[in-house]
Amino acid sequence: MLRYKVGNEQQKTLAIKSIMNMNLLFLIFILIAASVFDFRQRRIPNVLTFPAMAAGLIYWSYLHGVDGFMHGTGGLLLGIGFMIIFYLMKMMGAGDVKLMGAVGSFLGPKGVFIAFLYSAIIGGLYALLVLARSKALKQTAGRYGFMAKGYMTTGQLFYIPPEKGKLPPLCYGLAISLGTILSVLRPLY
Repeated sequence: MLRYKVGNEQQKTLAIKSIMNMNLLFLIFILIAASVFDFRQRRIPNVLTFPAMAAGLIYWSYLHGVDGFMHGTGGLLLGIGFMIIFYLMKMMGAGDVKLMGAVGSFLGPKGVFIAFLYSAIIGGLYALLVLARSKALKQTAGRYGFMAKGYMTTGQLFYIPPEKGKLPPLCYGLAISLGTILSVLRPLY
């Protein structure tokens, strides 16, 4: 009888791992599709992000019931929370915010935090590359240097927005996708 229970537990563990792998493959598919949309159309459509959010919540609910739903919801809200300030400052689009929310619904709070950190690093490197390529890096560095100098002398933080049309557009969905994929694959390396 004990062997039968252990066998069942092993089968259940294998089934859960299989579902988790399919879940991550689905998330990677969503991220690739979002990157393609963002790169080609400079937007990430709701038809991609909202079903992805729902799929993440359904996944966690299926595995762990109400606790799983709360876990996925916590990740979704945290993912949105990380990005909403940048949206409100008009530094990124709403599709980027919703995409990080979808990532959170799949990865949960801890996973979306790690994905956000990876995405921020990749996004920063990507922004530097785009700025350098468009020759706007010097102007941006001067602006941020002036803001830092102002903070050091007055103790108050103030933001100087760039001149309209001076900065090249960024496809931040690409950074979110690469950062998330790297964070998911992190245990493999």
